[in-house]
Amino acid sequence: MEDLAKLPAVFEKIGAAGYDQIVLRQYPQLDRIPHIHTGGNSSGIVDGACAMLLGNASYGQQQNLRPRARIVGAATCADEPLLSLGGPLPVTEKLLKQTGMAIGDIDLFEVNEAFAVVPMRYGRHFGIDPARINPVGGAIALGHPLGATGAILLGTVLDELERQGLATGLVTLCAAAGQSTAVVIERV
Repeated sequence: MEDLAKLPAVFEKIGAAGYDQIVLRQYPQLDRIPHIHTGGNSSGIVDGACAMLLGNASYGQQQNLRPRARIVGAATCADEPLLSLGGPLPVTEKLLKQTGMAIGDIDLFEVNEAFAVVPMRYGRHFGIDPARINPVGGAIALGHPLGATGAILLGTVLDELERQGLATGLVTLCAAAGQSTAVVIERV
């Protein structure tokens, strides 16, 4: 743990190059930007790939495919671009409203762990038992292959729903400039 505490902050250079001043102008109540994200509490950008087959019921029947899940709903939104990591909260609220569901209706959550704070804040905000969020590990443990992460998270939550005999999963991830997306799936 002591060695992890010595790791350099990953956004300090960007902050010193001018980003900190932009944020401080927008949030005058702050006197400084504490750069807390390091290689020890951030996901590694790794190589990876994922393929997922999406389709409708009639095509699946024609091709003799057995579906594993159905998409209950999906949503996207943009949150405060300077803060960037908060998008999973409003997109989840939007998706729950859109589907008529509540947090308690969801069995498992995959919250992309670009940084450790994202799933931690998510769980605290919604009052979710930590065992229901990223139950087989997040991106800090498994990596974050940009462009494949969303499909990987969907496959991960579906595999875990099947393993535990549960029904419903929610996947969410944030992206640059406050963007975020979320999907609810249900096993069939």
